[in-house]
Amino acid sequence: MATFTPKVVDGKEGLTKKDLNSLWYRWQVGWFSSSSYEKLETHGFAWSYIPFAEKFYKDDPEGKKRLLVRHSQFYNTEPQVGTIVNGIVASLEEDIALGGDIPEEMVTNIKTTLMGPLAGLGDSIIQGIIVPTLLSVGMSLASSGSPAGPIFYIISWLVLGLAISYGMFRYGYKMGLSAIDVLAGNESRRLMDAINVLGIIVTGTLAASFISISTIVNIPKGSDYTALSDTLNGVFPKLFPLIFVLFTYWMLNKKQFGPTKVLLILTGIIIVTCLVGLF
Repeated sequence: MATFTPKVVDGKEGLTKKDLNSLWYRWQVGWFSSSSYEKLETHGFAWSYIPFAEKFYKDDPEGKKRLLVRHSQFYNTEPQVGTIVNGIVASLEEDIALGGDIPEEMVTNIKTTLMGPLAGLGDSIIQGIIVPTLLSVGMSLASSGSPAGPIFYIISWLVLGLAISYGMFRYGYKMGLSAIDVLAGNESRRLMDAINVLGIIVTGTLAASFISISTIVNIPKGSDYTALSDTLNGVFPKLFPLIFVLFTYWMLNKKQFGPTKVLLILTGIIIVTCLVGLF
């Protein structure tokens, strides 16, 4: 690993590795420790810059005030992949503190511009691919009653989530302003579309693997009877799980029902269909 060397401008030292680690750590533990509908992740972002303010604006109360005010404005994005924004902002704030030409309002503009696209990109990667994949492995281990299932998920997600967050933070700091073209340009749109497609494939695979629904209805077959489920699976495998997944998606996405209401509706359907002898 290459040795990190802090910037030095006119005898003034920039961010050290310890400073960068502090910025990342305080964001990681603070982004949802203090939240509100008005500011969401803002408090964690502003709190992460207190050591920065003490280092660069110790003798400049007005500069410290402006720093904390611009990081006290509304901010919300996916907190692992979105940590690249924290890295970019750290690079910009360092340049400002060292007397560079970057205007202070650019920092706020960068955060506002990137938090939306990165929320979509991060959710597609984290919630659409990584979390379902880790959960599928954990559920497979737990299906036989082994405690290894939840332990695997907790440890693997903790390690992987922190690694993604720290890696994206350092990547954003290294790229600085040049990251804007990658994250807000046409390439980001194509990347997000590709990740969304992959996420749909993963979700479909997990649904087919872990949702088991079959009917007890038998249908005539010559002089005998055969299970309707076997006949349907021969034509369209996993048709019932697909119907339930699409119905659940319709309730959540189209009708905007809450998760609790969806669970109650599905439970009611299961009870009724079992009572009438369909399942």
